[in-house]
Amino acid sequence: MPFPTDFLWGAALAANQCEGAWNEGGKGPSVADHLTAGSRTKPRRFVEDLALDDYFPSHTGVDFYHRFEEDIALFGQIGLKCLRLSIAWSRIFPNGDDAEPNEEGLAFYDRVFTLCRENNITPLVTLSHFEMPYHLVTAYNGFADRRVIDMFVRYAETCFTRYQGLVTHWLTFNEINFGTLSAGRLIGLGLQSAAQADYFFGSGDETEQYQALHHVFLASAKAVIVGHRIDSANQIGCMIANGLSYPLTPKPEDVLATQQRTDWFNHFCGVVQVRGAYPSFAKAKLAKMGVTLDLAPDDEATLLAGKVDFYSFSYYSSSCLAAEAGEESQANLLAGQKNPYLETSAWGWQIDPIGLRVTLNRLYQRYQVPLLVVENGLGAVDELKNGIVDDPYRIDYLRVHVKAMHDAIVEDGVDLMGYTMWTALDLISAGTGEMAKRYGLIYVDRDDSGHGSLARTPKASAAWYSDVIATNGASALAELAHQEAAVD
Repeated sequence: MPFPTDFLWGAALAANQCEGAWNEGGKGPSVADHLTAGSRTKPRRFVEDLALDDYFPSHTGVDFYHRFEEDIALFGQIGLKCLRLSIAWSRIFPNGDDAEPNEEGLAFYDRVFTLCRENNITPLVTLSHFEMPYHLVTAYNGFADRRVIDMFVRYAETCFTRYQGLVTHWLTFNEINFGTLSAGRLIGLGLQSAAQADYFFGSGDETEQYQALHHVFLASAKAVIVGHRIDSANQIGCMIANGLSYPLTPKPEDVLATQQRTDWFNHFCGVVQVRGAYPSFAKAKLAKMGVTLDLAPDDEATLLAGKVDFYSFSYYSSSCLAAEAGEESQANLLAGQKNPYLETSAWGWQIDPIGLRVTLNRLYQRYQVPLLVVENGLGAVDELKNGIVDDPYRIDYLRVHVKAMHDAIVEDGVDLMGYTMWTALDLISAGTGEMAKRYGLIYVDRDDSGHGSLARTPKASAAWYSDVIATNGASALAELAHQEAAVD
């Protein structure tokens, strides 16, 4: 049995990782524009002075800003039904607090979304994907200042109004639960104290951090309310970075530690956005941390009125968790211990397709709203040889995750709207700032130092995924059935 007939097969991008043109078309600098390149062994750094002789990957990205017509045409040839992409906040409001939006930026996305529609691609648009206008960091301390809520809502309202009829699927904040991590203090919350070289790992005042996260919740809720008022056809979702952990052993302490981290990292933000209120475990933990939030009289009503329509999430890998430290694996900045039953990618992420099915079941049983997988893919070193990029390892990864989704839908009854794999084309890695860590269906000729022609070449995985979409998943399922029969 194939997938639902209206399943949104697609792929994803992020403005700060692909657009480039960081100071063109009236765009202002974002927090992403201040991040240098890094690698698997060298962390990215925050640099305040953009005039320094350093390499800032987002400044050029992979030049989607100038090449979007070519790129979207390629996406149409692949047959994508959905393209998840983001709007650069600072392309619309260069400083974040501007009196009027930047018309040149608005017009750019007019062209992008119109071209998507002309290629029968549904745009799924993230309003904020780790690129807050940098001025809001220096002038307001980011979301620590309650005034920034209304600045975001004004930006969201501008987008909802301008793109009415072109865009009906929206996400408010990308991986909002990064706000619970050190790594999210700058890129997610915009805290000025996090604007330092070691922004990924720096610590800070917890009351400030969770007050800022509270303001992000309110900004999201108010945007949902406005988006529904402007167009009743709008479907607006949250986006959570899923960190699947298994207890390393049946030891009760390991089970409890796993449950507690799962609740805090996976479900704290999800419950607030889907159910419209803080869960009891979050209230208890904040109290234990000594965090007392400054709540306005209407905050709780706002969160309740601004509940999202669906739950979207990223899923790449899983790890094990124990009450005591051990040998670590890495999974999208959330470390855990190695699972001896799983293979590991070159970047240390453990490959676990059954974990996606586990995740889909857990999320649907908890929230009972439609789900959408908006990031899932394999970062690998791809090579262009004689005009061809052969990436069977990516096909293998995607195939088994397609099967996991199918089983969750057909055998477990999960309501899954779609799947936008990461990524549509190679782009700058958010975690390391590399090009070497490639996820795309389309190869981009660019290296870690910013050299290369930027020419596009569809990989073998693009042709494979095109067949998957054309057959509504049946081709991938048939391949797996054939492999299983051959083994038997």
